[in-house]
Amino acid sequence: MTAITIIKRDARGKHELSYQGLLRKNCGAYVCVEAEFGLADRDLGYVQLRRGDVFREWFFRDRWFNVFRVSDGRDKRLKGWYCNITRPPQFGSDWIAAEDLCLDVFVYPDGRTLLLDEEEFAALNLSEKERRTARKAVQEIQEMVRLRLPPFDEIS
Repeated sequence: MTAITIIKRDARGKHELSYQGLLRKNCGAYVCVEAEFGLADRDLGYVQLRRGDVFREWFFRDRWFNVFRVSDGRDKRLKGWYCNITRPPQFGSDWIAAEDLCLDVFVYPDGRTLLLDEEEFAALNLSEKERRTARKAVQEIQEMVRLRLPPFDEIS
C-alpha cells in the first residue's frame, strides 16, 4: 500500500498535526486511508482512544466533513465514528490536508450521535455562508447515519 501523510490544519490554515497512513482506496468521491493512533491515550468522556487504535479515514472530495472509523487496536472492537466538520480537503500525490472547523459529530456503534465542540465552532471567525455549510454537513452526517449509508453501514 502507498504511504500518505495526513495534515490537520486549523480553520485559519495553520498546521496543527500530521501523521502517516496507508492508502486503502482512491476513487472519484473520496480517498480512504488507514492509520494507527499514535498519540498518548485519551479519555474523551464519550470514547477512549488508545495508542494503537486503528482509524479508517474517509476524506471526501466535495464534502465539508471527514469520517474516522475507530476500532480498538487490541480486540478490533468498533468504538464508533469520529466525524470532523472541515472545509473540503486538499489532495497531493502523497498527502491530504484538511482545515478543521472545530465542530464534530461522534457516532456510537448503535447509531446514536453526539454533537461536539459547539462553543469552539461559535468562536471561529467564519462567514455566515461557511457557518451554514458546516451546519448542513452535520445534518448530512446525521442523515447518512439514519439511513445506514457507508461508512455507517456497520451500525447495529
